[in-house]
Amino acid sequence: MKKIACLFFVFLISQSNYCQLSYAKKNVKKLSSKKMKGRGYVKGGHKKAALYIANEFKKHNLSGFNDNYFQTFYTSVNTQPGKISLTLNKNRLKPGTDFLINPSSPSIQGEFKTTYLSIEDIFRKKILLKKLDSSANKVLLLDLQKSNEISKDNKNKLNDIVNYLIYSPNIKCKATIIFKNEKLTWTGSTRENTKASFTVNKPTDVKTITTVNTNCESLFLEKEETQNIIGSVNGYSELDSTIIISAHYDHLGMMGKKTIFPGANDNASGVALLLELAKHYSQKNNQPKYDIIFIAFGGEEIELLGSKFYTDNPVSPLNKIKFMLNFDLAGTGDDGIKVVNATEFMNEFDKLIHINKNNSLLPAVKPRGPACNSDHCFFYNNGVPCFYIYTLGGIKAYHDIHDKYKTLPFTAFENYSQLLKLYIDAF
Repeated sequence: MKKIACLFFVFLISQSNYCQLSYAKKNVKKLSSKKMKGRGYVKGGHKKAALYIANEFKKHNLSGFNDNYFQTFYTSVNTQPGKISLTLNKNRLKPGTDFLINPSSPSIQGEFKTTYLSIEDIFRKKILLKKLDSSANKVLLLDLQKSNEISKDNKNKLNDIVNYLIYSPNIKCKATIIFKNEKLTWTGSTRENTKASFTVNKPTDVKTITTVNTNCESLFLEKEETQNIIGSVNGYSELDSTIIISAHYDHLGMMGKKTIFPGANDNASGVALLLELAKHYSQKNNQPKYDIIFIAFGGEEIELLGSKFYTDNPVSPLNKIKFMLNFDLAGTGDDGIKVVNATEFMNEFDKLIHINKNNSLLPAVKPRGPACNSDHCFFYNNGVPCFYIYTLGGIKAYHDIHDKYKTLPFTAFENYSQLLKLYIDAF
């Protein structure tokens, strides 16, 4: 009889884990689908994602701080919603695969002659100034394909000079193109630069490029309405404290009409983890000790704007927050998790280590010091104790077109989720 009871218990646990993972996969698949347009500011992607998350909050009967769970704020943002093409001589490159446009670039169209600069040219002041004088209305080609061969100090100097060439209005070139051997990694921008720039990682004999033909349409949005999504569940104690569970839902959107940055791991996976915890704690038999506020932040990819707005306009006092847990990149876990602020809150970190060890859930729980690299930052700066946690190992796709649902392994998702539930219950 004991053996049958044990097997039944194992069956119940496995069924729970299956449902949990199924729900997470459904959410990641939806949030990183083509319909969400990369959850950026082209074709309303961020609005579609916000509505989806709000509907999930509603399904789980989370309380909202207003009728629709939305905390609205405004931002400027530069976008590339139209045509995007780059041709070197007669070789047309593939957007997202061979090149990226700098997200702060204005529109640019036409065929242009070129000025070539090697790393050696850039470090030779007389040659650099001479070439810059002749670069007016041309495209400046910066050949940095061998930058990995120079010293760290020279690399820092090189980066400073390159940034000046890209962004300074004193440089009269029409545009710049940086040629690198590194992985293409995109980002967002709240500003529009005076001239366009591109990064190319396709192996190229840059000296042979005499003409550049490009047609890129940018649109600067001065005041785009976006939002955080906020819901809560009540705790059973009468203690006047809250726990914050957060993850950003926005991503990079689209570069042109067809190139989408799906953002499955970054951060549809973190939102899926947030929604799993919201679903769990909204059930009567899982009622938490403390009130829990769930926040899906907007604007993380453009200077952490959503979390900054929240800390300036909190829905409950920041000094009442017992602890905050912020999640990003939750879809792998082959090598465990990394905990930012672990060195700042050692008692809380030791508790996490202890629970993980006792339950054999993740291969490692690794500490990291403070870093202002996600939405926990402004909470920490306001004196709120908090962790920012992300999974380690597995796929390397990040801020590129390859961060897709179909390649996300969900390696440790169930155990990671279980660890967090045990940890939250231990407060």
